[in-house]
Amino acid sequence: MLKGKHIIIGVTGSIAAYKAAHLIRLLKKEECEVKVIMTPLAKEFITPLTLATLAKSPILVDFFNPENGDWNSHVDLGMWADAYLIAPATANTMGKMANGIADNLLLTTYLSAKCPVFVAPAMDLDMFQHAATQNNIQKLRSYGNHIIEPTAGELASGLIGKGRMEEPEQIVAYLSRFFDLKKKLNGKICLVNAGPTYEAIDPVRFIGNHSTGKMGFAIAYELAERGAQVELISGPTNETIAHPNISVTKITSAAEMAKVCISKFHEVDIAVLSAAVADFTPVKVVSEKIKREKENYTIELTPTTDIAAELGKIKRQNQIVVGFALETNNEEVNAKTKLKRKNLDFIVLNSLQDVGAGFGQDTNKIKIYSKTGEEFLFELKTKKEVATDIVDAICNIQQ
Repeated sequence: MLKGKHIIIGVTGSIAAYKAAHLIRLLKKEECEVKVIMTPLAKEFITPLTLATLAKSPILVDFFNPENGDWNSHVDLGMWADAYLIAPATANTMGKMANGIADNLLLTTYLSAKCPVFVAPAMDLDMFQHAATQNNIQKLRSYGNHIIEPTAGELASGLIGKGRMEEPEQIVAYLSRFFDLKKKLNGKICLVNAGPTYEAIDPVRFIGNHSTGKMGFAIAYELAERGAQVELISGPTNETIAHPNISVTKITSAAEMAKVCISKFHEVDIAVLSAAVADFTPVKVVSEKIKREKENYTIELTPTTDIAAELGKIKRQNQIVVGFALETNNEEVNAKTKLKRKNLDFIVLNSLQDVGAGFGQDTNKIKIYSKTGEEFLFELKTKKEVATDIVDAICNIQQ
């Protein structure tokens, strides 16, 4: 998928600059055309001659050639590239990118780029974890940049932690996958619901659950990365998301969730119903705080709207609806029953019996059952990786 692609590599002043040499070599093996922009400080870590030899192209550092006055046009560079990869990206460079500072050729080219931009951070773990760095990364994501997360390991400081620039082989695989998946969902409108709902008992108490919304937010982001416009309907959660293709609607109760999902469903191509919506809600909400005046207190509950079932009733032939089942027993039977009864295209099952799966975890372990009888079992993975598997399944239906 990379053959013939025009790739600009931006190299900044990090000890990880030595990895740029291997990265360029790998991209050339993929038959990419490569141009390299270095910051002045990057030349202290690796020589322009080394990178120029591998890229088979002169290295660009300054706005103009001091020997003959030739202008290095950041505008032309931004229009030439199919992708702009900044690897390694220091905390300093990311801070400037996030705040529109353009004091070198690498940064002016970034601000001019019409192509997707990929950023591979490299720094010590304390710098990476600092709130300022994390805020800048969040800003860069919100602008539509792709962050290639650093890995954990031994750092140049001798400390061990997260901050190592991802290995060149993995970066090339990331780029290849991006171009392979790019625009597969372009033009599609997706609805994702996520998080818990809170069902009020009185002004200060509610019935809720332990859902954090992490899984749904990861799915929304993955769909957006593949070109879809995503309507994310979120219950109360601490999760945040920033992507130009994602619009977020905040709700609190199951009734609000149902109203928004059903009202938006007619305009979407794909609905992923990952929210942990309450099955029951109090019949009566008391207007004042309930006092502890007796030993027992009974709350009468009534069923909430089954959103998946309602959407299944009205879905068009060309719409895809994905449901979720979180079970504690008879997992497979219950999931397959929901799949058929709610007219879903496939259902994602996760069990609270699996260690590392379920609410409040950064990992999940799922099974997918499709209406055509296919079954897929996945190992325990991060929720970001699980989101990739789920969206892969959606794309396979789209083909």
